[in-house]
Amino acid sequence: MGALASVDVQRALARQMAQGVNGRAREGGPDYSHYQRNLALELVRITEAAALAGAAWVGRGDKNAADGAAVDAMRSVLDEIAMDGVVVIGEGAKDEAPMLYCGERVGSGQGPKLDVAVDPLDGTSLVAGGRNGAVAVLATAERGCMLDPGDCVYMDKLVVGPAAAGAVDLNAPIAETLAIVAESLQKRVSDLGVVILDRPRHASLVDEVRACGARIRLISDGDVAASVAVASEEANDCDVLIGTGGSPEGVITAAAVKCMGGEILGRLAPRDERERLSAEALGLDVGRVYKTDDLCSGDEVYFAATAVTTGDLLKGVVFTPFGAQTHSLVMRAKSGTVRFIETSHRFTSTPIVWT
Repeated sequence: MGALASVDVQRALARQMAQGVNGRAREGGPDYSHYQRNLALELVRITEAAALAGAAWVGRGDKNAADGAAVDAMRSVLDEIAMDGVVVIGEGAKDEAPMLYCGERVGSGQGPKLDVAVDPLDGTSLVAGGRNGAVAVLATAERGCMLDPGDCVYMDKLVVGPAAAGAVDLNAPIAETLAIVAESLQKRVSDLGVVILDRPRHASLVDEVRACGARIRLISDGDVAASVAVASEEANDCDVLIGTGGSPEGVITAAAVKCMGGEILGRLAPRDERERLSAEALGLDVGRVYKTDDLCSGDEVYFAATAVTTGDLLKGVVFTPFGAQTHSLVMRAKSGTVRFIETSHRFTSTPIVWT
């Protein structure tokens, strides 16, 4: 009886520590007074599957095969999740993508009604070339909470971390923006790491940033992973991301930075009159600066990412004699929970002969 009583006392103390003696959460800590389902912990199984499949194609020069393998793997696990999901950000329209197309219903059909944003392989060229920074990502929000950019595939973006959130303006001069970010981070402008996609369209932007004295991180692809690194509180060399990139990636980034307390500002950048008219037909304003909550609203936002190749925050897939190891990031906006998960996948009890 003494041992059992001791266990009961310990459990009671644990409950008090979590809830506070008056039943409320302890000030400054999370509320564990009742269990809440964290969907991100289920979504990570999906990104792990996509990352493992895509990793088999690292450095093999075939980005389409890598992307196809990741899509197939993500799709096979996605339908096991208890949710009624609709793909808002996917691999394209139904006639362009056989699976995970925009408008596709995913999940078991039972459970919460959710918008789903997927990028089975953010950085297909990175995988094909065996370069760093490729990830498999997936985000969800309550139905109707994710912006659908339609055919307008590009967006001007500005991403900052929590310290500068709410203080920057996409329409401000670059020098002013960098000065604000530097002050918020208690750095000199010359110490900032400015992430920019390496594209000819950014030549003048690169010149402006260099004229300010800031350092530049040019990336060939993978601006979702780079944006997450910017918004992260983990030490890395990514302080702000600026430039024009994919609109779908902008919506996924909004889900991620919402969980982390950062901010993304985006303005649609139609390439021609057709894209502009298509955006307006959807009720979108091509001159408006969309904020994080405009791109992904609500509190029930979840984000999961698993590295395919090593990046600023996550280690890439490593194949072992018995299987593989993955490194993932899972987040929930409502609780502000950010988890890094290292997983060992054991495929067999005997060493595998990889081919």
